[in-house]
Amino acid sequence: MTVILFNKPFGVLSQFTDKGTEGSKRETLSNYIDVPKVYPAGRLDRDSEGLLVLTDDGRLQAKIAHPKFKKPKTYLVQVEGRPSEDQIAALQSGVELKDGMTRPAKAELIDPPDLWPRTPPVRFRKTVPDAWLKLTITEGRNRQVRRMTAHVGLPCLRLVRWSVGDWTLDGLASGAWRKA
Repeated sequence: MTVILFNKPFGVLSQFTDKGTEGSKRETLSNYIDVPKVYPAGRLDRDSEGLLVLTDDGRLQAKIAHPKFKKPKTYLVQVEGRPSEDQIAALQSGVELKDGMTRPAKAELIDPPDLWPRTPPVRFRKTVPDAWLKLTITEGRNRQVRRMTAHVGLPCLRLVRWSVGDWTLDGLASGAWRKA
């Protein structure tokens, strides 16, 4: 069994080919990983960064990706605005999205993390403060973290998945990978 931990950069698709976009110059996993028969366990949006777990084991892939297994995923989220206690409490108790109520999340305000620079950089506005949250969820709906923070009035500026279960990005540079 092979398990690969990849720190997906901003702008990279969570797939090995860019089907449907003939001649596209968008980067895919094949620009970074040349290991046969491994596939992503779950997805990470093109405009999100961070940990993507790849494996050649279908059962493990399902355990990581399927919400019924409740595998915790932790994100570092830069948001526009200063989160209030009420906004954090709403994230912690779950929020009502168009596709239903989310499970309760672990949410806390954190100091800005020491991360690699993002290309392109996050838009900076002098008149609008920003803050960082650490958010852990146990489901993986489409763009869930972005929708949750927007729902409570904190639009997402940067989203980095830091961990999936016990696997973390610790010591892994953007665009780099290692076997777990």
